[in-house]
Amino acid sequence: KDFLWVEKYRPKKISRTILPSELKSTFQEFVNQDNVPNLILSGSAGIGKTTVAKAMLEEIGADYIVVNGSDEGRSIDVLRVEIKNFASSVSFSGGRKYVIIDEADYLNANSVQPALRNFMEEYSSNCGFILTCNFLNKIIEPLHSRCSVIEFKLPKEEKTQIASDIYKRCKEILDSENIEYDNKVVAKVVTKFFPDHRRVLNELQRYSATGKIDAGILTNFDDVSITSLVQSLKNKEFSVVRKWVSENVDSDCSHIIRKIYDSMNDHIKPQS
Repeated sequence: KDFLWVEKYRPKKISRTILPSELKSTFQEFVNQDNVPNLILSGSAGIGKTTVAKAMLEEIGADYIVVNGSDEGRSIDVLRVEIKNFASSVSFSGGRKYVIIDEADYLNANSVQPALRNFMEEYSSNCGFILTCNFLNKIIEPLHSRCSVIEFKLPKEEKTQIASDIYKRCKEILDSENIEYDNKVVAKVVTKFFPDHRRVLNELQRYSATGKIDAGILTNFDDVSITSLVQSLKNKEFSVVRKWVSENVDSDCSHIIRKIYDSMNDHIKPQS
């Protein structure tokens, strides 16, 4: 856990999170009232949804578990066993317990999500639920109605300030880890992946193994080459395609698909 910077330096308090002012005040109010309602936190990857959920519960001293909807959470058996056992038992702290379901948009909308709806009602007096998702439209409407939906949107007027705060936090972490760095290079990394805090930190940590954050890190961020991929597909060189996929596995899938779509006219005839 301590090996990953995103975990080691994950904020434990809402005051330490990097968020738009309105969102931050909303979450701080939940903490001040010592009561976090059922929530659906929606927004792009790495923007801080899970961090916020954990920070709020840590601050109010609530017992909680985290279930990942993209793997184990897809199974209705996990919902019946793990979540039911946790939700139905009494909290050690004597207060309300919580279940954080990460990437809840991956939960099966025909079986798991409807079952979750019933759980929210059955254990409402003892257990709260916080769902995080990238795609709000993949969460069924009955869950929307049982939760307060909060979207992590960045107001235009605050984007510069938030990017600056992420940059400062990255410098703090690099200083703490005794890593040499070029200020301009760190700023470019933040700009490249903004607002994905997690990706920024992961890239900095990965490259820090060289001993210094310098311009060399930027060479890894060149846009993925679609030309070589399409040529391999045309030639039916699928071993080369597999190699291309493995080399670009860390790239955002939606970004790659969008780029393939946008560049199709350069590589193939429309009628094909």
